[in-house]
Amino acid sequence: MEAININDFSDHQIKDADVIKRILSGEKELYEILVRRNNQRLYRVIRSYIKEETEIEDVMQNSYIKAYNKLYQFNSDSQFSTWLIRIAINESLAELKKKGKTLYLNNKDINDDLILEIPDHRQLNPQEKMAQTETKYLLENAIDQLSIKYRTVYVMKEVEEISLKEIATTLNISVANVKIRLHRSKEMLKESLLKLTNNTDVFEFGYSRCDRVTEKVMSSI
Repeated sequence: MEAININDFSDHQIKDADVIKRILSGEKELYEILVRRNNQRLYRVIRSYIKEETEIEDVMQNSYIKAYNKLYQFNSDSQFSTWLIRIAINESLAELKKKGKTLYLNNKDINDDLILEIPDHRQLNPQEKMAQTETKYLLENAIDQLSIKYRTVYVMKEVEEISLKEIATTLNISVANVKIRLHRSKEMLKESLLKLTNNTDVFEFGYSRCDRVTEKVMSSI
């Protein structure tokens, strides 16, 4: 059987489905590939529900371990990241429930299509880079002020670029409801911010933290 280089995960040279098959065949060390591939996305989604950093990492770790223990249930026709996010959301909700927090996720009808404009990538001078950094933190704070149902959809779609259909499947709501929540989140952010820069680097999950969570997960499975 052809050996897999753990370092290949960065370029996604190996499909998730193939990695999972190898893990289920006994090569559990390859689970590190899936963990590292999903750390950034999982962190951002969980942070939509939970703000305390240590709790976020605990929920991440629990989600990975639960996913590993139930990996045999994974449908290879689906996306692993979507399946993992569902587990993470359930873990996040369980954590909130444990603290006695209740979420109200009723929808509010929105009829128009408001579009949030985000500039394209380009070379920035030092002043522009500083402004971009400041705007990033302003955006993070603005996103934090959104209620969970709007914050989660915004992060999944605008930051992680997950498709509307995949978000709907993950959250168990209709595509129409995803669009409504996305619209409302953009509307509220527009009310808070006059100008936005590219937001793909908000809520970054740095390399050292990525390593720490990965090591904890791999030592627990």
